[in-house]
Amino acid sequence: MVRSLTIPKTLTTFPRIYLSTKIQTSNLQPFTDPELTNRRNIYDSDFNSESFYTSLLDRSTCRRHLHQIHSRIIVTGFHCNGFIVTKFIHISSNLGEISYARKLFDEFPEPYVFLWNAIIRGYSKQNMFKEAITLYTQMQKAGVGPDCFTLPHVLKACGGAAALKVGKAVHGQIFRRGFEADVFVQNGVVSVYAKCGRVDNARIVFEGLGDRTIVSWTSIISAYAQNGQPVEALRIFKTMRSYGMQPDWITLVSVISAYTDIEDLAQGKSFHSCVIKIGLEFEPDLRIALTTLYAKCGHVMIAKSLFDEMETSNVIMWNTMISGFAKNGYSNEAITLFQKMLSKKLTPDSVTVCSTILACAHLGSLEEARKMGEYIDKSNYKFDVFVNTALIDMYAKCGSIHLARKVFDETKTKDIVVWSAMIVGYGLHGKAQEAINLFHLMKQANVSPNDVTFIGLLTSCNHAGLVEEGWGIFNSMKEYGIVPRHQHYACVVDLLGRAGCLDKAYEFITNMPIKPGVSIWGALLSASRIYRHVALGEYSAEQLFSLDPYNTGHYVQLSNLYASVYMWSGVARVRVLMKERGLSKDMGCSMIEIEGKLHVFRMGDRSHPRSDEIFEEHKRLDRRLKEAGFVADMESVLHDLSYEDMEESLWNHSERLAIAYGIISTPFGTTLRITKNLRACVNCHAAIKLISRLEKREIVVRDANRFHHFKDGECSCGDYW
Repeated sequence: MVRSLTIPKTLTTFPRIYLSTKIQTSNLQPFTDPELTNRRNIYDSDFNSESFYTSLLDRSTCRRHLHQIHSRIIVTGFHCNGFIVTKFIHISSNLGEISYARKLFDEFPEPYVFLWNAIIRGYSKQNMFKEAITLYTQMQKAGVGPDCFTLPHVLKACGGAAALKVGKAVHGQIFRRGFEADVFVQNGVVSVYAKCGRVDNARIVFEGLGDRTIVSWTSIISAYAQNGQPVEALRIFKTMRSYGMQPDWITLVSVISAYTDIEDLAQGKSFHSCVIKIGLEFEPDLRIALTTLYAKCGHVMIAKSLFDEMETSNVIMWNTMISGFAKNGYSNEAITLFQKMLSKKLTPDSVTVCSTILACAHLGSLEEARKMGEYIDKSNYKFDVFVNTALIDMYAKCGSIHLARKVFDETKTKDIVVWSAMIVGYGLHGKAQEAINLFHLMKQANVSPNDVTFIGLLTSCNHAGLVEEGWGIFNSMKEYGIVPRHQHYACVVDLLGRAGCLDKAYEFITNMPIKPGVSIWGALLSASRIYRHVALGEYSAEQLFSLDPYNTGHYVQLSNLYASVYMWSGVARVRVLMKERGLSKDMGCSMIEIEGKLHVFRMGDRSHPRSDEIFEEHKRLDRRLKEAGFVADMESVLHDLSYEDMEESLWNHSERLAIAYGIISTPFGTTLRITKNLRACVNCHAAIKLISRLEKREIVVRDANRFHHFKDGECSCGDYW
C-alpha cells in the first residue's frame, strides 16, 4: 500500500542536509519490519540515518520541530525504528510535550523495555507520578520485565505520589529480579521510604548498602531532615564527613534545613560561607534554604538581601520571604511583597496566600483584610479549606467576627480546624455563648473536637466569667481522649482567678499532673493583681522570675499589684530589680487605620503632623467626659505622683489620642478601630465607654488580651477582662 503524506513546507530551521534530501512519496513503501529499519535507508544512502535524526531531535526546541521530524520519519520508514522513537520520546518529554511522547509510544508496535523506560521517565520527570506508576503496571501486564534503568524512575514516582504500598511492592520486585546490589536502585528505595515518612525503613536499606555514594548519604540525611529529626540528620552528615565524602549542593540544602529547624544560626552561617567558597551561592534551592534559615532565625533583612540578589519566578522563594516577613512582625512588608508578586504576573500558591493572610491578621487592618478576602473570592482558592480557615482567623483578629462567621458559613467542607478557628475567634471577642452554641452544632455534625477547640471554649468562658460552664468543658476533655496541655490549665487558672476564686486557682495548680509553667503562674499573678492578693501575687512572681527572668511583663504586673495597695516601697524594689537586670517597661502604643494608612500614637505623643488638632479634640473630649460626670480612676496609675501628674498621665494614654485623631479624620458615625499593644487600663476602659455614647460611635479596641466593642456606653466584655 502506498502511503500518501503532506510534508510541511517550512523546514528552514533545520540543517541544509535535511532540505537537500530527495523525497519521493508517490512510490514509497515504508519499512514495517523493525529489523530492516536498522539498515541504512535506501533513499538516504549517503549518511547514517539514525545519527541524522537524533541530531535533528537534539536541535528541536518546540512542538513544530517535532511534527516536522515525525513526518520525515514516517515518510522514510523509520517510525518503527526503536532507537529513533526512543530518542523522540526522550526529546518530547524534555520539551514538556509529554502527550506527544505518549502518542509516539502508543503507536509503536510491541514496545520493548527501552521504550517503556523512556515514557515512564518522561512522566516521572514531568512530576506526573500517578501516570508513571500506571504505565509501570501496564508494562508488567505486557510481559516486559523492568531493568536497572526502569526502577529509579518508578521509585521516584512512588516517592512523589507518596505511594508507599506501590513502593513496597517495587522494593520486593527489586530483590526478586536481582537488583538488590544496584546502588542507584537502592538509593531510590531510600528516597521512597523517606518521602513516605518511613525513616526507619529508609535507614535499614541505607545500612545494607555496601557501596554508599554521595547520593546514598544525601538520601538518608534528607530523610531525617524532612521528617522532623534534624539532629539525627546532622549526626549522619558528621559521619559522612568522617569518611572523607564531599557534600554536593543537594546535601548542603538538607544540612542547612536541619540547622534551620533547630535555629542554629551560627552553624548555618558557617555553611553559608562554605556555599560561597565553592561557588554555589546562586544555586536556587540553596538560596531558598539560606533565605529560610535567616528568616526563621529572625534575621529578616539578611534574608531579604539574599532574595533581592536573585531575580526569580520560583514561587517557593517568594513564599519563603513572604512567610519570613509575616512571622517576624513585618506585616506591611509581607503584604507589599505579595502585591509585587502579583504585579509580576506570578501565580501564588496556597502557601503564599496563607502567609499573606497571616500578615493581614498580625497587622490588624480590617481594610487590608477585606482586600485579601476580595482577592480570594476571585481566585482559585475560594473553596480551599486551608485558605478559608486562615481567613476566619484573619477576620477575627482584625475585629470583624461577622465577616469571620460569613466565611465559616460559606465554607462547604468544614473539618475540625475550621470549626475550631471560628470558636477561637468567638473566644477572642468574648462571645462565650456563641462559642458554646457553635460547639454543640459541631457535635451535631459528628465532628470530634481537638485540643484547640477546647482552648477556644475555655478562653470564651474565662473572658465572660462563666466559671461553671468552663469547668464543665475542661472536665469533658477526657470524654474525647484529649490530654490537657499547659494552655488548657492556664485557661482554667485564669477562669478561676478572674472570678475571684484565688484559693481554688492555687489549689488547682498544686494538684496539676504537670509542672506549672510561665502561662499558669502568669495567670495567677494577673488575678492576684485584680483582687490585690499581695502574698499570692508575690509567690507567683517569684516562680515567674525563676522561669522567665527577662520578661518585663512579670515585673510590671508585680509593680502594679504593689501600686494598687499603695506599697510604694515594693514598687521601688521592683524598679531596682528591673534596672539591675537591664529591663525597662514596654512603652504603650496604639494604632488606628484611616483611609488605608496606619497611624501610631504613644503616650503624650506630639509627633503627628496634626498633633495640634488632635490635642484640641482630646481636650474637648475630656471636657465632655467631666461634664458627663466622669471621674478618673487614680488607682490605674502605677506610681506615686501628685494628683495633677496622675491626671495628666491618664489623660495622655495612647488609645485616647488615637480616638481623638479618628474623630477629626472620619465622618460622623464611622466606627473607629484601634489596636493597642498592652492591656487596656481601667481608666481608659471606662472613659472609652462614655465616649462611645457621647460621640454616638462604635469603638473597637484590640488590646493584648482580647477585643473590646464599645457602643452606647457599654463594652462587649461586660467590664470583665
